[in-house]
Amino acid sequence: MQTILICDDDRDIVSALEIYLKGEGYRTLAAYNGAEALEVAAKEEVHLILMDVMMPAMDGIHATVKLRETCNVPIILLTAKSEATDKILGLNIGADDYITKPFNPLEVIARVKSQLRRYTTLGGQSVGTDLLTVGGISMDDKAKQVTVDGESVTLTPIEYNILKLFLSHPGQVFSSAQIYEQVWNDAALSSDNTVAVHIRHLREKIEITPAEPRYLKVVWGLGYKLENPER
Repeated sequence: MQTILICDDDRDIVSALEIYLKGEGYRTLAAYNGAEALEVAAKEEVHLILMDVMMPAMDGIHATVKLRETCNVPIILLTAKSEATDKILGLNIGADDYITKPFNPLEVIARVKSQLRRYTTLGGQSVGTDLLTVGGISMDDKAKQVTVDGESVTLTPIEYNILKLFLSHPGQVFSSAQIYEQVWNDAALSSDNTVAVHIRHLREKIEITPAEPRYLKVVWGLGYKLENPER
């Protein structure tokens, strides 16, 4: 049974989400500020975290930053703010997705299931081999391990899926909308910023100089592609 940690200072929201999630067969844990969420995550096996942004004691942004130091499970932010800058901030500090309040509980369930599928499978489509290599980047999809020039690299589930997409199709150009549809398994709406943020994080982990990438290149006006710098 998969466990969902719900963190929100509004106890009514926590109770409502617990009802819906338990109805889908999930085990739930509750926290009412970021500090409590860190304590629960340190003691319990958690598979996904629903994290409110605006909370006392420790807000969701700081809690997410702390969690990402040791925890790689999907984090979905719950925020009353709908501005694009707030959404980008959430993605920048390590969140995998965000939902704007007020929200439909059925949408939350759908997002939870989608993130858990990616976290559990870490890659989705089979490419016919467990080992994918381009230049100095290697992905052992069976062991779920990525190395760059022999050094192990830790990726979030979203970053892993994006890299797997590119490693499976070296040299192929993917638009932001195509990446969103392939990785998020959802129709692209305003995907440009979301994809760009995750691409930037991925570059920081696989490139020696992220501002001058050897592998993950922009094809202006079209999208992104993965090149082999050794060719």
